[in-house]
Amino acid sequence: MTLDRQRRIEGLVALVLFALTIPAANWLIGNAGTVCVPNGPCLVPVWPGIKAPSGVLMIGLALVLRDLVQRRLGTAAGLGAIAVGAAISGFLAPSAIVVASVAAFLLSELADFAVYTPLQKRRFVTAVIASGVIGLVVDSIVFLQLAFGSLDFLSGQIIGKAWMVLLALPLMHLLRRRDERLGLVAA
Repeated sequence: MTLDRQRRIEGLVALVLFALTIPAANWLIGNAGTVCVPNGPCLVPVWPGIKAPSGVLMIGLALVLRDLVQRRLGTAAGLGAIAVGAAISGFLAPSAIVVASVAAFLLSELADFAVYTPLQKRRFVTAVIASGVIGLVVDSIVFLQLAFGSLDFLSGQIIGKAWMVLLALPLMHLLRRRDERLGLVAA
């Protein structure tokens, strides 16, 4: 298999996984958690004494996967993934929070893109960390403010998403090292 073909296949796998994080987040928020608030989200502990809606775990992962889509398929594919993700988010979000879901997804992924793009060729792992942090903060603030008019779950949202970014970092480090060993360059 050529390196170009391998890069495209890995990019398509990342794109499919990225797209799957959106329905997973929507399902989790209403169905899985240690506590489910009546007419509200299901919550999971993200730190001692701090809970967050369970969907945050998938959103943190989405930020990293979108970075991989861009690394493997290019900036146009990264922007396309954001547009498709926003559409999926709007289609699957409960009607009461559709605007919040789409706006948060779109703005956070664009913020992630804006930070990741200039950094990724020189410092891939740093780019994933920096863009993930910016994206998760933007997503948390926009979603909570638009959906609930409150930032009550802000610390939990940020911590929950940060865990997923942090858990992905060893894989990103290994991926970068493997890419260097194989001579596989970013798209």
